[in-house]
Amino acid sequence: MSDVIVAGGGAAGVGAALGAAAAGARVTLLERAPFLGGAATLSSVLTYCGFWTQADPPLDCVGGAGRRVLDELETLGVDVRPTRMSVSGVVVALIEPEAVKIALDRILARAGVEVILHARIAGAAADGNRVREVRVLDHRGEFTLAAEAFVDGSGEADLAYFSGAATRFGGADGAYQNGTLAIRFGGIDPGADISRGTWEGAIVAGKARGLSPLTKEHGLIVRMPGSGDVLAFLADEAYDARDAYALSGAERHAREQAWSYLAAIRGLPGHERAYIAASGPMIGTRESRHIVASYALTSDDVLSARVFDDTVALGGWPVEYHGGPGTRSIWKRIANDRAYGIPLRSLQSVDRTNLFAAGRTLDADAFAFSSLRVMGTAFATGQAAGVAAAYVAANTPAEPETVRAELRRQGAILELPLQEYPER
Repeated sequence: MSDVIVAGGGAAGVGAALGAAAAGARVTLLERAPFLGGAATLSSVLTYCGFWTQADPPLDCVGGAGRRVLDELETLGVDVRPTRMSVSGVVVALIEPEAVKIALDRILARAGVEVILHARIAGAAADGNRVREVRVLDHRGEFTLAAEAFVDGSGEADLAYFSGAATRFGGADGAYQNGTLAIRFGGIDPGADISRGTWEGAIVAGKARGLSPLTKEHGLIVRMPGSGDVLAFLADEAYDARDAYALSGAERHAREQAWSYLAAIRGLPGHERAYIAASGPMIGTRESRHIVASYALTSDDVLSARVFDDTVALGGWPVEYHGGPGTRSIWKRIANDRAYGIPLRSLQSVDRTNLFAAGRTLDADAFAFSSLRVMGTAFATGQAAGVAAAYVAANTPAEPETVRAELRRQGAILELPLQEYPER
């Protein structure tokens, strides 16, 4: 029997597993895919966002588990130094999916985490206000795993939902952000103009001559180091990620979009031999279920760079809200390009005392969530959730100062130098 079970093998789940294991817990991580990495490997989101503030120069705001991942990628020859994007000005690390897969395998193996791939959560059970076990589905059927504490880093909050914990879909008003299929184009000449304006002009012209479907004319376009492929986030879709029918339709439609975008850009100089090197394979879901915690992080918390007495992670990514297919995303910068605190209260289920959330399952309002959902920040919220879960599993109260002390011991960053944030 494990002390802590973590649902999800993306950034949040990996952070949680590493945090719990470093705190002394026996950890099992469940992942439905044949590899770890979540959006980075399943959806080709090859930009690690949230590791740094947007200041000039940028400041580290994620350490600990996330830094271990960056360090491991560096040993594999991936340049993970902060890169400032030319149009938006935001700071990211550009990554390669195959390197992420093996890096996470190695890090979790060294940490002693039991990783079960091809494991889909089929249900969960609770005794009173405590989750007792999770039911897992593989090709043999269902099997049951029990633990003393749990972390839901599944993205869809499946573990929380099936255990009967309070959850909600999308924001308080039921609205949710659209998803986008990442498209990786090969065959574009190294010197070709791939600027946003140039592509937008080609897409507008394609629409005028009847190309369809094309939901979006503008989005992130970046040339990847090494391969020279061009990664584009253009094919938007609105769907309920809980619903297989809706998800299937969205992915089929997004793949049609990918081929229409290819046709649109092939008329540009240096793009004549462009081809689709890869898409997805899964569409990139931005929002699904959230747990209900004792405190929902607010837009004001994020934009004013507020910190809390129980801060267990920092967020440095701007508000990046995607309101619907084809609409321009809403960007709002954090005050003074600093970082805000994410409190332990936003990670713990309001009605399951041994259940913690990480990554996309956290409790926050729409704009706050659109900042904290990114993968760099997810490593940090995951590590915090894992540490808290390890304490609960050991029958020790997960008091904020205790959790914060352990996170600091593990190298997490809980404050920036010379911070002058308003307290709350």
